Amino acid sequence: MQEGYAKPYDPIQWHGTTILCVRRDNQVTMAGDGQVTLGNTVVKGNARKVRRIGPSGNVLAGFAGATADAFTLLERLEQKLERYPNQLERACVEMAQDWRTDRYLRRLEAMMLVADHHHSYTLTGNGDVLEPEDGLMAIGSGGNYALSAARALMDIDGLTSEEIARRSMKIAGDICIYTNHSLVIESLEIENV
Repeated sequence: MQEGYAKPYDPIQWHGTTILCVRRDNQVTMAGDGQVTLGNTVVKGNARKVRRIGPSGNVLAGFAGATADAFTLLERLEQKLERYPNQLERACVEMAQDWRTDRYLRRLEAMMLVADHHHSYTLTGNGDVLEPEDGLMAIGSGGNYALSAARALMDIDGLTSEEIARRSMKIAGDICIYTNHSLVIESLEIENV
């Protein structure tokens, strides 16, 4: 197959996941569904794809893609957070550089969302460290559905980031066959400085 062309559909490959991060007012929330599929079969419905990481558990991380690859990346990011405590941006940039330049890491097939009290980032194997301009970001097969729903819900006064995340993930789960309603949700309260 020539480089640059899309791969043909492989019925025996892992699909799935929707991870959403919502930052609103004094709270940041990350939500992920629990479905893991192989081809057209649900293998597991309650996988934990969102978790707290870092020395003090003050960073939220969610991943989409190959599970073993994602765990490798989570471990690498935790190492960077230990080296650069309370410097999420620097830890992400350092990890993205490693991810892009290391021959082993370059082959990993996963994406990550990470957030702390101040920043949210999407990390990719291309070396990207992207911060959303509107406080919303999503990855995975149902990511665009969840992101669209969250953008619409941001216009409703009185909804917390967690309420927006829950409603958006419900919509994504209703549309995307690789996303279910078994959610893991983590939130951080943002202290006014």
